[in-house]
Amino acid sequence: MDSTAPSRDGSVNGSGNGGTVQSVDRALDVLEALAERGGEAGLSEIAAGTGLPYGTIHRLLRTLLARGYVRQESDRRYALGGALVRLGGVAERMVATLAQPYLARMVELSGETANLAVLEGDFVVYVAQVPSPRRLRMFAEVGRRVLPHSTAVGKVLMADRAEEEVAALVGRTGMPRRTANTITDLPGMLAELRRVRERGYAMDLGEEELGVHCMAVGVRDGGRTVAAMSVSGPVGRIEVLDREELAEGMRRIAHDFGVALGA
Repeated sequence: MDSTAPSRDGSVNGSGNGGTVQSVDRALDVLEALAERGGEAGLSEIAAGTGLPYGTIHRLLRTLLARGYVRQESDRRYALGGALVRLGGVAERMVATLAQPYLARMVELSGETANLAVLEGDFVVYVAQVPSPRRLRMFAEVGRRVLPHSTAVGKVLMADRAEEEVAALVGRTGMPRRTANTITDLPGMLAELRRVRERGYAMDLGEEELGVHCMAVGVRDGGRTVAAMSVSGPVGRIEVLDREELAEGMRRIAHDFGVALGA
């Protein structure tokens, strides 16, 4: 008997299908589709995001609802559930610990404070930091949540998304002006994200806070950008650094961290 034959619900029993279990793979597709839409979506949006049949989505949602990983709103839309908070908190602490030596390498490379950030729903969250040894240094409090449009880490994380997703995200959050340098219109942001993709790094040139500049690069796990690493400092110190050389060194460190995450 073939141990990898599909069961009645379409899942795979055993380690076939490239070593994955189809039902688990599809459940994760549903959760990721919700996350990519700000944590909440209707059934048709989930179907469009996953390519799965409605019947399959219904079966998956019943299980996810029962386990608390998804909840149903009064308008019958689906949203990410509270059970994910417990898993996410543990995962973030583990990732933050793992990131420390890589952030320390970025501090050594740049002389400035290094941060690790992720996109949770529509917000950027700082999850780890190693401070600069200098007396005047920048701090982004771990756990701080900010909108992505005015930060280098946010730009890196948005640059990995389709322009339609970016438009939906900033449509939900708005693009409030943090300083005179903040990009506050969608065409301007989409153009900025195209530049981020072309050069492989993002800059915040006093867009979140005047007098502070920041450079960020993406951390990739397989084909996706799962986090962003940055260095930030006073404008005078960041401006004298060789931008391309710094970005190249940061990308190497971020690549090594991504490999460690995958391992």
